[in-house]
Amino acid sequence: MKKQIKDSVLHVQLVIVLLALVLINAGCNPSQNNGSDSVDINFSFLEYDISQMQKGYSDGSFTIEEVVSAYLKRIDAIDKTGPALNSVLTINPDALEIARNLDEELKAGKSRGPLHGIPVLLKDNIDTHDKMPTTAGSRALSESFPLKDSFVTQKLREAGAVILGKANLSEWANFRGELSSSGWSGVGGQTKNPYVLDRNPCGSSSGSGAAVSANLTMFAIGTETNGSIVCPSNANGIVGIKPTVGLVSRAGIVPISSSLDIAGPMARNVSDAAIALGALAGVDENDPHTLQGEGKYPSDYTRYLKSDGLQGKRVGLFTGPLGRHFKVDTLMWQAIRYMESQGAEVVELNQVIAPGTGNHAFQVMLYEYKDGLNKYFNSLGANGKIKNLEELIAFNQNDSIELMWYNQQYLEMALEKGSLESEEYKNALEAMHKGAREEGIDKVMDEYDLDAIVAPTGSPAWKTDWINGDSFHLGSSSPAAYAGYPNITLPMGFVNNLPVGMSIFGRAWSEPTLIEIAYAYEQGTKHRKTPQFLDKD
Repeated sequence: MKKQIKDSVLHVQLVIVLLALVLINAGCNPSQNNGSDSVDINFSFLEYDISQMQKGYSDGSFTIEEVVSAYLKRIDAIDKTGPALNSVLTINPDALEIARNLDEELKAGKSRGPLHGIPVLLKDNIDTHDKMPTTAGSRALSESFPLKDSFVTQKLREAGAVILGKANLSEWANFRGELSSSGWSGVGGQTKNPYVLDRNPCGSSSGSGAAVSANLTMFAIGTETNGSIVCPSNANGIVGIKPTVGLVSRAGIVPISSSLDIAGPMARNVSDAAIALGALAGVDENDPHTLQGEGKYPSDYTRYLKSDGLQGKRVGLFTGPLGRHFKVDTLMWQAIRYMESQGAEVVELNQVIAPGTGNHAFQVMLYEYKDGLNKYFNSLGANGKIKNLEELIAFNQNDSIELMWYNQQYLEMALEKGSLESEEYKNALEAMHKGAREEGIDKVMDEYDLDAIVAPTGSPAWKTDWINGDSFHLGSSSPAAYAGYPNITLPMGFVNNLPVGMSIFGRAWSEPTLIEIAYAYEQGTKHRKTPQFLDKD
């Protein structure tokens, strides 16, 4: 009996020792289940929002320089080592100096507004005239330094934001070739998903989404042609706003399509995204589309952050993406029940754009891609290494990395297109807008008297696969993309350890209404969770 007791005691002691070793090893590896504790515990600004940051600046709890320094250290610890997210391509060497200057302004009693001293990352297809190149992820532009800031960059600098650096992206905003992996670029390699590291961050604003979610920046700027803000926001568990085309200038952004492209904010909450959107909006003579928006949008979107924003709203549920992933369907129906409990009326919609609209949009993209890229290369002046689309294709063919995993089919197809004066282009553009607007979103919203349309943004993130490329199960970005209309996505729950988002879209210039709905849903559900950098699901 004594021997049995002694053996049991020894067994318990052995188990305790083994458990201790497991915990120690987990603490040393930030990509294990509990590893994020060892990374996050010393980060004072985890999940901070802009209002918290401004309060700290105001009461002297910390300085802008201290905040920027903390974020730069976190990028080094998480993005370059530790989980090695690989979401940031370039660090701004002047970030700390900019922070110190902004601190001096605060000491002198000058604040530029809510973005004063707030760290931001820019997707690396957005021009900055500083010590950072703008690469679009391509080795062909690895040493390309634009001659001036983009309009977006200029607006952020004026608002007092601190540009920490440039975020990785799907190369050429994921419109280069077939079977591509979102988040991969020739310059930066593959960005990982911070929730589960072998999962994909989606794209093309991959680094922007992953970095925001991982608390490597307060917010980021992404760009979208079709899905490139909302999909990575979905996969990385954050809020993304794709504005109406014309709300934010595209001048100084590497283009795909002048009819579809738009830049927008990506943040951890609706409030921060709304603040950033207000700073980005503006008329720019270098982007004629912005002239259409004059007088159609507010200067401050925070007035639409209403906790009762669902009350009395008529919302259409776009059922097209449903029936493909039962776990996503479950979350979507839970979201619908919550909206109804808050006073919204929901009607089901089988179709929200005319059939064939996507085919017209693809032709528009190819024509405008050729035209836009050639104009962008020309904007780089005499120092630009690549002069036109033909030279870009030739560079890729001779490069050891660029075509290692996937081709450049879309670049080659664009090269074969004529000018924007061709009848094929004009007809495709007219048909795209008609199918997405008059016979699409506008028609449906008029018929059912809707304030907005909702749908699941996408499925949980798939495993990154450089051989087979992306593996989409579902998506809902196309209707708003083809129409050039606004779309907001925000978290609506998790499938196992992976986030899933809900999209809210509607008419042109309806951002205020969409923000009301998104904020009310967010405040009542609080689905956002800090990622834990798991090795696998």
